[in-house]
Amino acid sequence: MLKLLSLLQSRTSWGGSELASRLEVTERTVRRDVDRLRILGYPVEALPGRYGGYQLGRGGQMPPLLLSDDEAVAVALGLRSAVDGSIAGLEESATSTLSKLEQLLPAHLATRVRALHQSTASMLYSGERPTVDAAHLVMLAGACSATERVRFAYTDKGGKLSHRLVEPIGLVRSGVRWYLVARDVDRKDWRTFRLDRMADVEAIGTTFEISERPDPVALVAEGIALGSFPFRARIRIPLPVEEATRLIPRTFAVLEGEDGATIADIGSVSIDRMVSYLAGVDPPCEVLDPPELRRALLLHARSVQAANSARRDGLKKH
Repeated sequence: MLKLLSLLQSRTSWGGSELASRLEVTERTVRRDVDRLRILGYPVEALPGRYGGYQLGRGGQMPPLLLSDDEAVAVALGLRSAVDGSIAGLEESATSTLSKLEQLLPAHLATRVRALHQSTASMLYSGERPTVDAAHLVMLAGACSATERVRFAYTDKGGKLSHRLVEPIGLVRSGVRWYLVARDVDRKDWRTFRLDRMADVEAIGTTFEISERPDPVALVAEGIALGSFPFRARIRIPLPVEEATRLIPRTFAVLEGEDGATIADIGSVSIDRMVSYLAGVDPPCEVLDPPELRRALLLHARSVQAANSARRDGLKKH
């Protein structure tokens, strides 16, 4: 029966003869074991017809999962690390689930999980952090999947409150923050919204269609890299995009390939901060815009050269 249950969990549907062959039993034995699984609460459905068979349905009592050793350890470690304080309301559920799982793990697996947890330290930010309502997160994920419009109240970074009607297409997590990517119906444009700034979130039951969907990750990355900065620059990095991404992460710049090089749009709080950053980038980058940044970077390079030239001359005299 356990082997039968494992096969039913491994793919959508099985023919009776296939199961009998894999289990090396008769089809009558398969039918008998299926009946036993149903008595235990497993919703095994029988599909009629020539191409019918058996499949493990949804609903009813949730049966225990059959997990391999590595899968069980992965679930346990995931539960330990998933609750980092960014989603409110999951701590108690995750703790109780982990407690139940550890009671079911064989001794050798429980020892592995416990040893890794006790030997690992976290450097997650421990101060005040934005929190997301777990119910909002689940509801928004469902609305994205069902292409259903959502209404909510939103407070921007300046404290201004507005009411939004949107068509959501995806959720993106960046660090401890969660973002909703959606088309704002009233503003007729794509927007990103921080979930911790939302209130009174509700799905209104109206579905929508979108012919061309943007990349949610790219929109969030652009908003993080450029949206809140008063100073912006455009530079050329003499590396292909794959290598440039290791140099400048996408959460810091919007990157685009061009003839083997990468064009990066970067935001900063000031031109001085931008000069300090670009001065440390290797290989050196070409400033395309604005001209004042190019001049400021040249002046900085000359001052560094002058300071180090004077030092070299002094060493020669000694």
